[in-house]
Order: sequence, then structure tokens, then C-alpha cells
Amino acid sequence: MNSSIESMAEGHFKPQPWAKNPHLQTIFGSLKIRALGENPMLESAREVVLDAGKGVRLLGYHSQQTGKEGCPLVLLIHGWEGSSESTYMLSTGRYLFSKGCDVFRLNLRDHGKSHHLNAGLFHGARIEEVFHAACRVSSLARGPFFVAGFSLGGNFALRIALRASRSMIPNLREVICISPSMDPHKATVAIDESFYRHYFLRKWKRSLLKKQALFPHQYDFAGTLKLRTCMEMTESVMKYYPEFPTYRDYFRQYTLAGEALAGLSVPVTTISADDDPIISADDIRGLKHNGYLKPLMQSNGGHCGFLEPFPFGCWYERKIRSLIGKYEVYPS
Repeated sequence: MNSSIESMAEGHFKPQPWAKNPHLQTIFGSLKIRALGENPMLESAREVVLDAGKGVRLLGYHSQQTGKEGCPLVLLIHGWEGSSESTYMLSTGRYLFSKGCDVFRLNLRDHGKSHHLNAGLFHGARIEEVFHAACRVSSLARGPFFVAGFSLGGNFALRIALRASRSMIPNLREVICISPSMDPHKATVAIDESFYRHYFLRKWKRSLLKKQALFPHQYDFAGTLKLRTCMEMTESVMKYYPEFPTYRDYFRQYTLAGEALAGLSVPVTTISADDDPIISADDIRGLKHNGYLKPLMQSNGGHCGFLEPFPFGCWYERKIRSLIGKYEVYPS
């Protein structure tokens, strides 16, 4: 691996004192200005609709290096109400592509421009389709395969690692999770108690309106759209998920706590910040470890921030590339 990449990725995230504020890190991490400028990854992107099993289709974009063989392929999974076009997806994808990686940006169901592909609504427990999609993406790899997820996407990435520990993805080398959501109930409460609530409510309601317009005979969100918290909206849409008796049962389906990751046999690195305003770092600390889980706990970084030099440089992007470099073989 390039020594300059390695040196920048060593140690802990250490922002300048004036850039430590967790909200500054969190907000700027998603601002569009970070994704401005040329992006060769986007120029080479090819739209792919993946067969995710049982008739489910998921939308993604595959960017492949030209004239190179054996390149690592990184599957990027966005967070809740993000998409393949989210700033952190575009920025991370651009950085990894510039360092010789192939990149696949996946849209979860009902995210990005994919609402029309499936009649059923998205929810966080739909791991089967995301795991099947990851398997499909892995078959596109020309070298080692990696998964990197952000926030809720980090939760999905962890569950992919667990599934892969039982049902092998032969070329999967490591899973990397940035600010992974471990306890969705706690995360929802944290959002509702913060000014981020308005951001998520606006995006979620816009998504539900798209779904209702596409499937008017199946959905009526008139009541749901009047609600003022994410928790109230979660309870309201439970009628469309008869497999879950209550919203608590739903949240439990993708809560990762205690010994939930004890069965890992795929290397996993998590990157979390003590000052994350949405996800409690103690959720990571409370996990029972085995030799495959490596939590990288940082004092600062906010939620999916870790910007240094602020606001265009990103420490976790360099860290991801450093982790990938461990598996690359170079001629002697």
C-alpha cells in the first residue's frame, strides 16, 4: 500500500480544536459541497438492478477501473434516508476509486430512485434482500471484496458479516462500519430529542409520498404524514408490517447488542465517536468481542463525520483504504 496513505491512516482521529464540535462534524459530513468537483467514479458508473431474491430488486451503481485487473471491490451502503447519491457515498467512492478500487454504491429499498422497483415498503429488518444483493455484487469483483456501511448501512453491513460467517461469500475480506446504528430504538429516541428530527422527518415523509403515488391502492399515509416525531411515524406504519406485533418487536429484529456478534468469522472494523449525537458509542463497548471484531473508538468525529483536514479531508476514507491495503498483494 502507498506509504502516504498508510501514514495518514495511522493512529486516532485528531481534528483541529476549532473543528471538534460533533454537530459541525455531523452536518458538514453530509453537505453537498464536499462532493463538488470532478468525480471519475461517477463518470464510469454503470446502473445495475440486482436480483435480491424472492422477486425483490435493488438499484445500484458499479464503477470499475479501466485497464486494471485484480482491483479490490468495495460495496458502499448508505444510512437511513440516504442514497447512492449521498455526499458521504460520493466522497468515499471518489476517494477509493482514485486509489485503485472498484466501487459499488447500493440503494436500499425505497432509497434513491428505487421506490418503483418493489411494492413492499422498506424497513430496517430486511436483511435477506441486502445480503443477497451483497452476494450478487461480490460476483462482480475482480479481486478481494469489501463492504463498508454508514449508520444504518453499518448495521446492515454487520448483519452481512454475520450471515457471511454462516453462508460464505468466498472473496469477502473485511467489513467496515462507520458510526453503525446498533440499537435502532435508542437511535430513534435520540433523533427525536435533537434538531436532527426535522431533517429525518422531512426526508422520510417525502419518501412515503413517493411510495404512495406509485402504489395508491396499497398505501395511504395521510395520517402518518401529520405526525411530528419519528417514533410516532414508526408506530403508525406498523400496520403495513403484520409480521411484527409491535414496533418494539420490529426494532428488536435488527438490534445488535450483547453477544449478537459473537459468531463472527469475518473481520469487522467499526469506527465510532464518543461525541456522536445520534448513536451511543457505549452500544459498541457493550458488545461481547471475539477475535474478528475490532472497534476503533474515537473521542471526536460526530456521526459519520471524521473530517480532517476540515471540511474536505476525511479520516475514515483514508482508514478504509488502509484496511483494504492489508489484503493486496504486490510483486516482490
